[in-house]
Amino acid sequence: MDDIDRRLMHATQAGLPLTAEPYQRLAEQLGLSAAEVMARLTAMQDQGIIRRIGAVPNHYQLGYRFNGMSVWDVPDGQIDELGRQVGQLPFVSHCYQRPRHLPEWPYNLFAMVHGKTQTEADSQIAQIADVLGTANRANQVLYSTKILKKTGFRSP
Repeated sequence: MDDIDRRLMHATQAGLPLTAEPYQRLAEQLGLSAAEVMARLTAMQDQGIIRRIGAVPNHYQLGYRFNGMSVWDVPDGQIDELGRQVGQLPFVSHCYQRPRHLPEWPYNLFAMVHGKTQTEADSQIAQIADVLGTANRANQVLYSTKILKKTGFRSP
C-alpha cells in the first residue's frame, strides 16, 4: 500500500459517504479522479487488503424487527448447490457454510432473514425449508435481541 491507498483506507473507515456518488466525493476529498478511487479499491480487493465493499443497513431503523439467523443441517455433499439456491431467495441477506461442532451443533448452512413481523419471518423460514426439502435434517432460528455495532477496518 502506498500513501494514497492509506489515505483512502482512512477516508473509508467509517463507510462510504452517503451520497448519490460516493466515489466522486472520496475523489474530491483525496484529490483523485473517481475512476482512480474505484481502481485502487478494486486493486486492494484483488490483493486481499479489502475483503468486500457492501451496504450494512440498520434493519431495525428500516422496520425489520424479526432478524433471524436460520441454521440448517444439510448433507455436506449437497451444501454448495443448496446454499446457492437459498442465497438466491430475495429475502436472504447472506447465506454461508460453517463447520459443524458435533454433537452439540449439527448445523452447517446459515441463512439470515429479516421480517417486519414474526409471521413474515416464519414465512421466509418455511420457504427456505421448501427449497431444502428432504435435505433439511434439522434447523433452528436464532433471532437477534440487540444491535451489534458493525464497523470496518480500523488502522492506528
